[in-house]
Amino acid sequence: MHLRCLAASLLFAVVPVVVNAQQASAPIVLHAARLLQVDTGAIVQPGEILVEGNLIRAVGTSVEHPTGAKIIDLGNTTLMPGLIDAHVHLFLHPGAEDLQTVIESVPWRTILAEQAAKDDVMAGFTAERDMGTEGAGSADTAVRNAINQGMIPGPRLRISGNAIDILGGHEDANRYNPAQHVLSNADYANSAEQIVEVMREQHKEGSDFAKIYETGPDRMVGGVLQTPYQYTAAQLAAAVEEAHRLGVFVGVHAMGEPGTLYAAEAGVASIDHATHLSDETIRLMKETGIFAVPTFTIFEYFAHHRDTQDQAAAEAEMLDYKIKEFKKQVAAGVPFAVGSDVGPFPHGTQSRELTLMAQYGMKPLAVLQADMINGAKLLRWEGRIGQLKPGYFADIIAVPGNPLEDISTCEHVSFVMKNGKVLRQ
Repeated sequence: MHLRCLAASLLFAVVPVVVNAQQASAPIVLHAARLLQVDTGAIVQPGEILVEGNLIRAVGTSVEHPTGAKIIDLGNTTLMPGLIDAHVHLFLHPGAEDLQTVIESVPWRTILAEQAAKDDVMAGFTAERDMGTEGAGSADTAVRNAINQGMIPGPRLRISGNAIDILGGHEDANRYNPAQHVLSNADYANSAEQIVEVMREQHKEGSDFAKIYETGPDRMVGGVLQTPYQYTAAQLAAAVEEAHRLGVFVGVHAMGEPGTLYAAEAGVASIDHATHLSDETIRLMKETGIFAVPTFTIFEYFAHHRDTQDQAAAEAEMLDYKIKEFKKQVAAGVPFAVGSDVGPFPHGTQSRELTLMAQYGMKPLAVLQADMINGAKLLRWEGRIGQLKPGYFADIIAVPGNPLEDISTCEHVSFVMKNGKVLRQ
């Protein structure tokens, strides 16, 4: 008994020492050939950042080097804010994504989601919005919380739990034997009242926002996109009103009209995929600051990775149509955020989205501003992430070369710091 008491007293004596040691971690000074101030597009040469704890304390060509600071020289690279992916699926991986949600258990999918989160953050994505667990319910709450508590590596997350869908809608198990009663990959809601009820349940289980399927299924007919809407503007408005009450927001999957217009009229935070937007929808989005999230990478991937040539050809036709419409949206001044829809294609490779947005009509700086500044606004972390400024979280990456000259350098991140901790060097 005496020995057990002595051991216990020694344990409690040690704990405060460990905590104090963590709190007293040495400042870090990052040095590189260049530093990008994404809000202005200015390239600072050379660039230095002083990090204390989890915050940026100073930024410039030269910053204070406090006594005992750790100096990390990153050589011929450009320091940038961490990347933001506003449309991911941590609970999906390549290969028959509809089937994997049926045959894989939620515990197994949660383990895979942890690995996906690690792959994404190591690729430089220090913040993400998970747009539906595809039938895994609120399992993303556990992944987010484990990341926040430092148990596993991963991005800052905004999560939705399951998406919300109508009976027989976009994510329902429409192609399976009805006698087997295969479950939907989303939560059913067939009225405004049911939408609100589902949102309250999801919020209780830890969701940060609501993801709603507004269109589907999609197909091209005679060169024209056809995509039936699922909810009326009034029903979506009820969801937005409830989100405001809860202090969260609504993002919708909406490929085209009239669903995109209904979403804009309701005042959602983002219209994801946004393949076709009418003039009126564009006007409303510009007027109210609704972000379009194009998700080119998933369309490109499916154009090359489908079971049959006919399926691949249909995806390629959809991508060509999407590119033409995107050019119109850019010219019209639609506000954009960056999301890849990663999951059905490999996690950690979604920087391709930035390259494609530049390839299809946006200037590299505009793409980076859409990713970091608009992404921070969309995820409700404006003023905390997305820029290299004193007081912001120390979410910092380094890429070779100059991303304003070649944005594909973002596909080759060589250094990752999140919340003041070096994850990759």
